[in-house]
Amino acid sequence: MTDYKMIAMDLDDTLLDKQLRIGDADREAIGRAQKAGVKVVLATGRMYRATLPYITELGLDTPAISYQGALVKKPDSGETLTHYPVPGDMAMKIIRAIKPYGYHINLYKDDDLLIAGESPESRLYVSVAGVKPIEVGDLEEFLLKERFDPTKVLAVAEEEQLDGISPELKSLFGEKLHITKSKPHFLEFSHPLANKGHALAMVAEYYGISREEIIAVGDSYNDLEMLDYAGLGVAVGNARDEIKDRADYVTLANTEGGVAHVIQRFITG
Repeated sequence: MTDYKMIAMDLDDTLLDKQLRIGDADREAIGRAQKAGVKVVLATGRMYRATLPYITELGLDTPAISYQGALVKKPDSGETLTHYPVPGDMAMKIIRAIKPYGYHINLYKDDDLLIAGESPESRLYVSVAGVKPIEVGDLEEFLLKERFDPTKVLAVAEEEQLDGISPELKSLFGEKLHITKSKPHFLEFSHPLANKGHALAMVAEYYGISREEIIAVGDSYNDLEMLDYAGLGVAVGNARDEIKDRADYVTLANTEGGVAHVIQRFITG
């Protein structure tokens, strides 16, 4: 059996249950993996500040992969290892392309969540992220005035609505941005190097660990690059079939201790 030295895992719908909690079995298994000297890495589309509570709960000192890989930061020292923001001019083009549809948009600056104004979609996002947004009015005007490079741009709408505009947006920006869905109703736009696979490779290099010695666990489209990179790519049982098809192994669902099962089977025995 391969001697795995690192396990990277997504948060929402992978490690977290429907109440956004870490199950006892998963928490205990992660503790056993840490005691065995295995590096445990969180890799999420969440903001860094929305990842910190789980880092603290698990007692992790490894670099956290947040914003799909746009920001990789060490929680113990606060050192930023990587920050790949969306160029401001590209962010402006995204806003202008989505604006006619009236869909909610999030911008992220200095680990703050910026929105035009409160909406049902903003409340949905906040219920998941647990971060208080800053209302800045018209996002296009705000970006023109402040002139910054957002860490990420995110559109919130029904899945059918996002799937309807996705081909057009990918044809416009697909070569210049990384575009993916983290949840069915979240369409995310990042720097082309801001994906979990690229970030995981960087963290592996930081520790001198080869990709063959890494397990990655996820559930969604934004996990695919990470599953492809790792020596063992694992999909949780609640993942969609197209994600499972790309995985090397399918574990139990997020509500059934899927991460614990992986650790037991491939790490602690």
